[in-house]
Amino acid sequence: MPGPAEICTIRTESLTKRYPSGQTEIVVFQDLQLEIQPGERVAIIGESGTGKSTLLHLLGGLDRPTSGGVFFSGRDITQLNDTALSDFRNREVGFVWQSHNLLPEFTAQENIMMPLLIRGVSPAQAAQQASEKLSEVGLSARGHHRAGELSGGEQQRVSLARALVASPKVLLADEPTGNLDYRTAGTIVTLLEDLHTQHKLTSVIVTHNLEFAKRCHRVLSLEKGQLHQ
Repeated sequence: MPGPAEICTIRTESLTKRYPSGQTEIVVFQDLQLEIQPGERVAIIGESGTGKSTLLHLLGGLDRPTSGGVFFSGRDITQLNDTALSDFRNREVGFVWQSHNLLPEFTAQENIMMPLLIRGVSPAQAAQQASEKLSEVGLSARGHHRAGELSGGEQQRVSLARALVASPKVLLADEPTGNLDYRTAGTIVTLLEDLHTQHKLTSVIVTHNLEFAKRCHRVLSLEKGQLHQ
């Protein structure tokens, strides 16, 4: 069994992202600076289209910047090749999305096992760790139900368990309550807070829910390509 995740500092340096658009370029952000301290829970807010999800993808190594660096505890992940970057994502980062992205043909437990199986963990050990995570999110009795048999809130709990089963240092969440009703969303927010503390995570959460954002340690607003406190 892996031990508790070690806390992690995240820093960007002159982070720039541009997309070609016909004969011109769309500049999402230019020379963006960000530093997140170990153990922080930071919310990023902003209007639609400002680049919040793009920033999250860059922080998690799902996309590469046009220029600049993304540092995890001093290591610039933009310098990793594709294989090393994939391994980094599997071992260091847990992702939670607005859409649960669960595989419908598999059970809740099997969905949670996937990151461990990709890593090469034996099916028996992966099943054991997935079972433990199901218990943490309050779904011990639902592990053998397929994704489509679960409510929206239950599916998001499974998504959280899958994000944490490989003991990451960082949790990145993109609108994790966006598809949920108010009451269920509040339950997921509380669970996120509890798991953040329990697993000693560094968490970055993109959200439109200002009430949720204010429960984080810091709130940053992405406006015109720059972050503001």
